Amino acid sequence: SSRSVLRGTDLTSTVGYDSIIQHLNDGRKNCKEFEDFLKERAIIEEKYGKELINLSKKKPCGQTELNTLKRSLDVFKQQIDNVGQGHIQLAQTLREEAKKMEEFREKQKLHRKKIELIMEAIHKNRNLQYKKTMEAKRLYEQRCRDKDEAEQAVHRNANLVTQKQQEKLFLKLAQTKSALEDSDRSYQQSITALEKIREEWMKEHIKACEFFETQECERISYFRGALWLHVNQLSQGCVQNDEKYEEIRKSLEMCSIEKDIDFFVNLRKTGSSAPAPVVYENYYNTQRNATPVRSPVSVPISR
Repeated sequence: SSRSVLRGTDLTSTVGYDSIIQHLNDGRKNCKEFEDFLKERAIIEEKYGKELINLSKKKPCGQTELNTLKRSLDVFKQQIDNVGQGHIQLAQTLREEAKKMEEFREKQKLHRKKIELIMEAIHKNRNLQYKKTMEAKRLYEQRCRDKDEAEQAVHRNANLVTQKQQEKLFLKLAQTKSALEDSDRSYQQSITALEKIREEWMKEHIKACEFFETQECERISYFRGALWLHVNQLSQGCVQNDEKYEEIRKSLEMCSIEKDIDFFVNLRKTGSSAPAPVVYENYYNTQRNATPVRSPVSVPISR
């Protein structure tokens, strides 16, 4: 607004204007930094999501479990995969938000450029006219001194020179008066032109300040909203992840130790009765009962 006009004694000074432009540039840079932050966070989220998916698909985790616990583990692996997918989706969302921030920055930059070009032209015209006016003032002051010197020469030599010399002195005085009138008129015209340009500059400067203030309000509001949205997206991701983990907890509640034990027994059972006991068997009795006893054969002894 008009309160942004920084007053000073130097008409050609742009210290106040430059300070505003620097602040706006800093604000644009800050938005770019947040934009880059979102992009870096997106890379981290995507990498983490892919790692989780690879972990759930490739890493064994109780793969020989049976029945209800096996189903719980299947739910566990699937939900971890879903969590990974959620992080990848969040990464895409963050990239979209970064793109929106970039578009907002470029839009503000484009609108600002129009105002800055107008102000640059006004500053150039004002400074040029100020330079001309100061030169006209310098020439006017010099013509004043020339006239004063010519008048002093006439008075100083009134009774000391010939009439011809006096005529030369009066002629020079007349010339200096004429030159003074011309320089005075030129100086006043320059002052009038400079004042017109100054008024135009002041009007445009105030309009520019009002525009810049509106832009800065929009930027801060947009930046704050982007931060708020970002945090909400992170919170939403946590809620969605917890919902996935809740599915695992529900599955674990359905897990039954007894059912899993019974399932294993029914799957691997080898019979309904235990093996008979192994009894003692007398070797000799067993052999005698199994093999008839033969009469001994007489073998003659050689003498």
